[in-house]
This record gives sequence, C-alpha cells and structure tokens, in this order.
Amino acid sequence: KPGRDPRPAFKTATFADGIDDMKQLMPGMQLEGTVTNVAAFGAFVDIGVHQDGLVHVSRLADRFIKDAHEVVKVGDVVKVRVLEVDLKRKRISLSMRKDGGAAAPTERAPRENGNDKGGSGRSAPARPAPQGALGAALMDAFKKR
Repeated sequence: KPGRDPRPAFKTATFADGIDDMKQLMPGMQLEGTVTNVAAFGAFVDIGVHQDGLVHVSRLADRFIKDAHEVVKVGDVVKVRVLEVDLKRKRISLSMRKDGGAAAPTERAPRENGNDKGGSGRSAPARPAPQGALGAALMDAFKKR
C-alpha cells in the first residue's frame, strides 16, 4: 500500500513547559529527555534547554553497570532528575536512579578486634617460610654485613 509507512511510531521526549533555559533548572526537577550520545563515562541527554546534561555511568541505574551501552542507546527517551546546574561552566548533572541519584554513604560497624583498617584479615607469619640452599646462603651473607 503506497500511503502507509511500515516503520514503527516515532517517539519523542515531551519537554517540560516553561523550561527553555539553564537558569530555569533547579536541582530535584524531574524531566524527560532524549539520549544524544553514549560514552564510556555516561550518557548525554537533551532536556530541551539548548545544553545536553550528563548522566554519569554511576547514576544510570540502581545496579552496577560496566558500560553505559548496557542501559541506554542513542535516541532513547528517558526520565532524568536534575542533580546540579553549573551555569558558569554550562554543565548539567543528571541522574536516572530511582533513589535520587546520590549514593548514600554506608556506615560500617567497627570490627570486633577494634581495627578499622581494611585488609584480608590475615596476620603476618611468625617465622619465615622454609627456603632452599640458595635462599639460606643469601640469608647468611646478609647477616654477616
């Protein structure tokens, strides 16, 4: 049929009314946008203010992702939350996480032995491991110095 387009319906983001400049953006705003570029460090999203915002790879999903391409691709319509607007450098920081974007710092309980430092939990051996004849000769040579 000549009058029918076989392609699927074209989806576009509906930009928020009254927001057409970076100065009108406020942290916490929820907006809809279109992914314009995907890089190793995140995805750039057009939210209708003539400046794309960046969703860092750590803020693309609530779970760990190795590559931004796992979650989004160019042309996807996504919902984002404004985290920060830097008018001087013309940068918009966005998040797609459901928890608000910022990872809450986790409080760790102190260890039983009172040591807050990380590590494998193993202590250093009390005596050196057994060695061959060459190792013993070297040890003797260094002791004589």
